[in-house]
Amino acid sequence: MAMPQNSTRENGFCFTQPLDFSCASPRPGEAGRPFGALSARDGCSTPLSNGTTSSGAASPCDSCAQPLCTPTPAEEEPPFEEGIKYVSADGEDLACGWGGFTPGCLQLCNTSKGVLFFLCVASFLQGMTVNGFINTVITSIERRFDLRSYQSGLIASSYDIAACVCLTFVSYFGGNGHKPRWLGWGVLVMGLGSLLFALPHFTTGQYEARSAAEVGVCGGNQSVPCSQAASSLSGYRFVFMLGQFLHGMGATPLYTLGVTYLDENVKTNYSPVYIAVFYTAAILGPAAGYLVGGMFLNIYTEIGREIDIAPENTLWVGAWWIGFLGAGAASLLISIPILGYPQRLPGSQRYIVMRVSEAHQLKDGSHQKASDPDFGKTVKDLPRSVLLLLKNPTFIFLCLAGATEATLIAGMSTFGPKFLESQFSLSASEAATFFGYLVVPAGGGGTFLGGFLVNKFKLRCSGIIKLCLFFTVFSLLAIFVFFIHCPNMPMAGVTQMYDGSALPGGQLNLTGACNAQCGCLQETYSPVCGTDGIMYYSPCHAGCKRMYENLKSGKKVYHECSCIDNTLLPGFGEAEAGKCTSSCGKKSLLLIFMFVVILFTFLSSIPALTATLRCVSDRQRSFALGIQWIVVRTLGGIPGPIAFGSMIDKSCLLWQDQCGEQGSCYVYQNSAMSRYTLVAGLVYKVLGTTFFIVACLLYKPPPAESAPGSSDPSENGTSDLQEQKPSLPAEEDI
Repeated sequence: MAMPQNSTRENGFCFTQPLDFSCASPRPGEAGRPFGALSARDGCSTPLSNGTTSSGAASPCDSCAQPLCTPTPAEEEPPFEEGIKYVSADGEDLACGWGGFTPGCLQLCNTSKGVLFFLCVASFLQGMTVNGFINTVITSIERRFDLRSYQSGLIASSYDIAACVCLTFVSYFGGNGHKPRWLGWGVLVMGLGSLLFALPHFTTGQYEARSAAEVGVCGGNQSVPCSQAASSLSGYRFVFMLGQFLHGMGATPLYTLGVTYLDENVKTNYSPVYIAVFYTAAILGPAAGYLVGGMFLNIYTEIGREIDIAPENTLWVGAWWIGFLGAGAASLLISIPILGYPQRLPGSQRYIVMRVSEAHQLKDGSHQKASDPDFGKTVKDLPRSVLLLLKNPTFIFLCLAGATEATLIAGMSTFGPKFLESQFSLSASEAATFFGYLVVPAGGGGTFLGGFLVNKFKLRCSGIIKLCLFFTVFSLLAIFVFFIHCPNMPMAGVTQMYDGSALPGGQLNLTGACNAQCGCLQETYSPVCGTDGIMYYSPCHAGCKRMYENLKSGKKVYHECSCIDNTLLPGFGEAEAGKCTSSCGKKSLLLIFMFVVILFTFLSSIPALTATLRCVSDRQRSFALGIQWIVVRTLGGIPGPIAFGSMIDKSCLLWQDQCGEQGSCYVYQNSAMSRYTLVAGLVYKVLGTTFFIVACLLYKPPPAESAPGSSDPSENGTSDLQEQKPSLPAEEDI
């Protein structure tokens, strides 16, 4: 097999003929054997620094006319010298299958595209389950199993806790092991977690929801006594936490070993595209989870049983468990083909040959320790591996930049729908739908486009970091859109008095002369919009005495409302269930700039991940991703929603009253919410910009002569941003 010629002489190459990858004197029957099949018997194999084996010939620089591999006596150990890296597949089974069962039809999937497909399905299922179904059904689970908000928060956090616990172990040992097996077993564990999460539905009695046709009207208000608020069902939170813990354990290999497995088995310049497709599937998963999960919530949890309450009723519990059953079964099935993949794909040797090291160079040269083929195979090397990464300033600041971006993403994904709900006076389902329309094209498109741009312009590590910096600065400018806000809809007793006057001293007063005889309870929050354009806390607080259902809109309409003025009969107005519609003219502008912020935030995600992979040595890539995920989750993913939530809570006007205890916020002051969101966004965006600048300034690329096998003239300063690799043979499959 002939390789491309290089006549630049800049990287030590001075070939005037095609490279010959076969030994000069092959034994009979081996004349056409490629270099990848050479064994130690041939005298052409020497261990390389990355744990592979290398042809034992002298460096090509020693003689411009000598073949790359020359036979050496069996008893003579040729010295290792810098040169192109070679890999021997002798004795290694690269067939796709399970044990001895390797049918020929399976080999059609034994390609990088086949691996990408199955990993995309796995990441899609993970995103749909953890970031889609969980967020969609958490309210229904709280209602069904009598959970408080902090208890459901523990359920959600169990995923990140499990990931942080397992990341070091999985990325360190899995990175030096059989990656597809780690990935397959991880997806299987994730499937078991989904099935366990659905288990409480089948081990509890039927859910009994009382009819509430007249609940909430004046004189008919009812409430569950506080003594009955707690129940034994709350103990099932530990089952949910265990299910989430299994989700976290199973997903840990997916975003560390899965990424490095793709990176190792494709050309370097195609790696960002493959990783971008992989992460795009992970982003589309939550969108599907919201849509499918919302559809299941319109089905009553006790399937087949007739009930006289509608999904809009606060007592309704949907079929939250169906999605977890389906996702669990699908995860178990998809784990089977992943377990059948070999440790490396056939033909991946040629990509290792062409790989150019871009690892950050430490002043003391300690980064060369990772080149030892035995490095990282035992626990005793773990502290040294961590130390090498901590001494890499580019890696550290890329991790910190990733943490700041993760804080924004986690905060926006958690409170983005709440922001839209408050600003535009939407229902929770409408706000979630709007936010989904923003995230799917902006998040998914930004993720894929970021990887595409790295491949399109063939950026080197320093150029990739500069690209991340550009995207971060642009999103920093766009985040100033949060100076804009929509005014609050007027609400009786919250933003104004019942007679329209201002609240004295800004104190809430939900009771007025018009509803004093109704005996309204604050536990029942069911906002209605009066014909006077004012919102009321509930039909009872609007003084409504009767209710009927509008057959056209399907919404409940309350009449004989003493607090709502009627032009003909004062004190006999009407109100419709739900919030009043906002007529804010800034809605389109806010949505457009929120789209830009999300787009440019996700545009930097894959380039930053690619830069992380390239700034560390090959043998530390999986472990580096594991450490990065720990930093990102510990400093970003876990505290992000807490930080955003704490700032947004400061803008709350009306808190929920749960038997004397403060619950969630019902009504926010829109101007304060926008102001606090702007402050939080600016702080994290400025930090991210700073970290990318420092990472770019401190990055020290390897000198040209230390990049074995490099045929890239840009390494010598011709281009700071681009790499110009020679094309591989035409038969290569990207």
